[in-house]
Amino acid sequence: DGTDNKAHLKVNGPKPPGMERPLSANLILMAPRGDQALAWVYNDVYVLTVPQISAEAPIISVANPDNASFPVIKLSDIGSQFPAWGGDASKVHWSIGNAHVVFDLSAAKAKDIAQDTIPYEPMEMQIALSAKRDIPQGSMLLRGAKLITMNGDEIIEKGDILIENNRISALGKKGSFKIPSGTKIVDVSGKVILPGFVDTHAHLRPTFNIHKEAVWAYAANLAFGVTTTRDPQTGTTDVLSYEDQVRAGNILGPRIYSTGPGMFWQEQVKDLEDARRIVSRYSRYYDTKTLKMYVAGNRQQRQWILMACKEQQIMPTTEGSLNFKQNLTQIIDGYPGHEHSFPVFPLYEDAKKLIAFSQTSYTPTLLVAYGGPWAENYFYTRENPHDNAKLARFTPHDDLDAKTLRRGQGAGPGPGGWFHEIEHVFKKQAAFVKELVEAGGKAGVGSHGQLQGLGYHWELWAMQSGGLSTHDALKVATIQGAEAIGLEKDLGSLEIGKLADLLVLDKDPLQNIRHSNAIKYVMINGRLFDSDTLTEIYPDAGKRPAFELKQDLPHESLPGMKQK
Repeated sequence: DGTDNKAHLKVNGPKPPGMERPLSANLILMAPRGDQALAWVYNDVYVLTVPQISAEAPIISVANPDNASFPVIKLSDIGSQFPAWGGDASKVHWSIGNAHVVFDLSAAKAKDIAQDTIPYEPMEMQIALSAKRDIPQGSMLLRGAKLITMNGDEIIEKGDILIENNRISALGKKGSFKIPSGTKIVDVSGKVILPGFVDTHAHLRPTFNIHKEAVWAYAANLAFGVTTTRDPQTGTTDVLSYEDQVRAGNILGPRIYSTGPGMFWQEQVKDLEDARRIVSRYSRYYDTKTLKMYVAGNRQQRQWILMACKEQQIMPTTEGSLNFKQNLTQIIDGYPGHEHSFPVFPLYEDAKKLIAFSQTSYTPTLLVAYGGPWAENYFYTRENPHDNAKLARFTPHDDLDAKTLRRGQGAGPGPGGWFHEIEHVFKKQAAFVKELVEAGGKAGVGSHGQLQGLGYHWELWAMQSGGLSTHDALKVATIQGAEAIGLEKDLGSLEIGKLADLLVLDKDPLQNIRHSNAIKYVMINGRLFDSDTLTEIYPDAGKRPAFELKQDLPHESLPGMKQK
């Protein structure tokens, strides 16, 4: 009867080098009258004429608008999000980060007809919203603990730390400085204090499109002592507003930093000026301070991106990609970060010296490392994370059950199953981390979001298993992690003037790296929490997390299992 779905149009984009097929449109929207269509291909917006008569849906390529089979106009030049038609199809709207852009098709056509030498520029309006940053008021003294400061090799056996508002204002030997009147004193004698952990490769995966008022992955990481995270590839820009919510104190979690969506090969960088335009997406519109260059072309193109990043004060990192030659050229060219393990081992003296000299921060993500079974399977099959009470408190039961009750039986290095001890390669890969750090190089702990919270400790333990000293391993987890993402002036060590992000441990991780998880209290931004429940101790004592994990449980629990 004519009401069946019908295909009217198919749109393809350019074909990046090395790909068999051209890019497909992410979205196609017909104009109200059906004579035009808006196509969103990778990051850019196009408007094209829709053929009125065709036996089957025509395929139109927007790869070269000047030579397209039907009229095509490329509207955006540095990327776009959420494209939409105006009510009468005379205008197209989109956003990019903090800006709303309107392209007036009639005005652009008029300029073209008049052969105006000045090209049409769409109207752009950057939208500024302000919110009060969460900065607690008051002073607190943590008294009598062993302080592993990460300020060099400094350790204070019995020390005091004074926190005023959200920063460290004094620290030293117990009783060595004056305490302001009205200061809340917490006796932590016999405990160990070190800076909060930094996860340099944290895929936290909050809910996209419709934002939630709480993120369980954020809470889980904070409860396990991770106070700063950097997600090196989010896929969407939703994380930017989540980051703002955490800063404003509306969502409980660690400090959230992100590269936003990565720069992939689809960008097809033409020259240095084109690279500058693309990088401005991050510096001007996303305000990320960092981006991930993900195999975005050949070496010259990668150099253009690096040059543009330096000009715009963006700190880029890179993808491993199982290409050691590419890894080395990226390090030689000056990229500050390398994500995922190098695809070959052992690495010899020349590679070790190069990587150490470059000061490129190496985050090997051994939980999902190349070259053998993922290290996460070592822990899944030798630990009992399912019955970890803290993990169960902050993780939805379906997520925890799916990861911990049954592992896949594949023989490959992926999710896999059980592997004999001699099959695992992460200790050999971790041996290079030891050599790199001892040679003066930099590393970071990246949990890859495999098991939120506890997974960070698994990654830390795996990295230390190659012989790295416990003190050096803790430096990698704190100050070197802060350096890896450019935040060492504010984070990563216990020093006067730095932000008050720290952990109070019941056991000394210098004696055994597995004590990294013996966390009594977590302090983030000057707020002190009980690590088991995230109940606030100071300054808003007794305040509990503003959410509970509410899910329907099975009608009957399996034998031997506890319902959560």
